[in-house]
Amino acid sequence: MAPARVLIIEDDRSLAEVLAYNLKQAGYEVLLARDGPEGLQQAEVKVPDLVLLDLMLPMVDGLEVCRRLRANPVTRDVLILMLTARAEESDQVIGLSLGADDYVTKPFSVKVLLERIKALVRRRAGAVDDSDLVSSQGITIDRHRHRVLVGDEPLGLTLSEFRLLEVLVRQPGRAFSRSELIDAALGDDAMVLERTIDVHIRSLRQKLGRHADVIETVRGVGYRFREPNFSAS
Repeated sequence: MAPARVLIIEDDRSLAEVLAYNLKQAGYEVLLARDGPEGLQQAEVKVPDLVLLDLMLPMVDGLEVCRRLRANPVTRDVLILMLTARAEESDQVIGLSLGADDYVTKPFSVKVLLERIKALVRRRAGAVDDSDLVSSQGITIDRHRHRVLVGDEPLGLTLSEFRLLEVLVRQPGRAFSRSELIDAALGDDAMVLERTIDVHIRSLRQKLGRHADVIETVRGVGYRFREPNFSAS
């Protein structure tokens, strides 16, 4: 099973790096964002399992980020754990009312935070829900089991191919640039050229066989997953 994906939205660089290190050591896949807009963009493209969300963020604060995550159909089911330096009960109540699943007040023990994250992820993993499964055009992706089916037949994909296909299938009709797909499928630290995505797409199409045309090339942009009931010309 693929490791749970955690997005840290925290403008304190030193704290973010400490959290990222400890989460990676605990076996999580980690994404980082330094402000609200970047966090929202990464959440929509990469669809994490859990968001560690600082309340006091520049540009767009944590409460507004939480509200937008819950309002977006792509991210409405992600787990949200708020990190806040505010101890006022009203802020905690507002955060929970906007859809946060839990909160931790700074300063906090990293060990305690990891336990809270583990508890949330374990609770979510207890049952496969709509956020674990996505299906379109005869292709089903099960993130919980890290499995892809074409019809009833399993499809053998590399980790990068799996992530790439998941990003495309979750938002049919949206055109993704190659740089967005590199970021989503291969990670921020991947030192690759944009043509790497073309290689992955070519391999995906070969493996998809008669379903290959569901991945469309958008000239001058990148790629998209064909919308249902749309006939390619």
